Amino acid sequence: MSPSTPEATLPSALRVLSRFGAGAAAAGAVLGVGLVGYANRVGLSRFTTRYEQLEILQAGRGPLRILHISDIHYVPGQQKKFAWLQSLADLQPDLVVNTGDNLSHPDAVDEVLEALGPLLQFPGVFVPGSNDYYAPRLKNPLAYLVAPSRHSENRPELPWRRLFAGFNASGWVSLRNRHHAMTLGPHAVLLSGVDDPHIDRDSFAGWPRGVASHRSLRLGVAHAPLSRVLGRFADTGADLILSGHTHGGQVCLPGGRALTTNCDLPTAQAKGLSTVTSATGRDVPLHVSAGIGTSATAPVRFNCPPEATVLDLFPQR
Repeated sequence: MSPSTPEATLPSALRVLSRFGAGAAAAGAVLGVGLVGYANRVGLSRFTTRYEQLEILQAGRGPLRILHISDIHYVPGQQKKFAWLQSLADLQPDLVVNTGDNLSHPDAVDEVLEALGPLLQFPGVFVPGSNDYYAPRLKNPLAYLVAPSRHSENRPELPWRRLFAGFNASGWVSLRNRHHAMTLGPHAVLLSGVDDPHIDRDSFAGWPRGVASHRSLRLGVAHAPLSRVLGRFADTGADLILSGHTHGGQVCLPGGRALTTNCDLPTAQAKGLSTVTSATGRDVPLHVSAGIGTSATAPVRFNCPPEATVLDLFPQR
């Protein structure tokens, strides 16, 4: 080895360590590429239906099935996602709750409406997410691990009006800063929703009036589960709150432990059922969907499969 070679000046033990370090770095790079490939090719398509049960209905009433879907982030041509979305109608929900971020491409509206077509035959409500309004922008796909994503006014607008018109035409009810009352079998359901808190469009509209609220089920609906919104729902009498936005952490540690929620929600509540405590000390169930897709500019999921959730509600005992 020529004396001019830097490695030749190292003691023999250090030369071995140097070579070991280079090999480890190369192996780490290969492993990293493999994990990213897995998170992209496999993690995005492990579509899962999760089942939860809650005893929150009035005594003497029958069960109520809610299907919670969120964060579809649809891109044209996603055939496996399309087929799975259509199959969700087999779950026969009494109510579909869509908590936003349906789009991830300007040409996705027609396919989203077709994919959701079988579900649009059931009663449903929806609130928007920022990715219904605005196209995703190029970014470091793991930047959200450092800090919550920020809204940019320079992003192109998506055809959200046509999407919402399609939902409305099917009978699904918009809860964009609105409340609504409906009857589902023997159940009176009061709903209150907000536009996306992540981009500061939320304005709490209260709950429907003129209804026997003590005999009704109150559902709060929002895309992003920001604490100010959850607290407002809980403090005003919500029986159950539904949100999305977090993607369940999207890239999680083994066991599905989230590293972030992309908002001020604690990571332990990134997905699934937990509770929000009201100002009076009442614990209100919160369900956060891990979502069905990801932004088109961050197409990875790891230890966090895409999901829809069936919430089977039963009378209190």
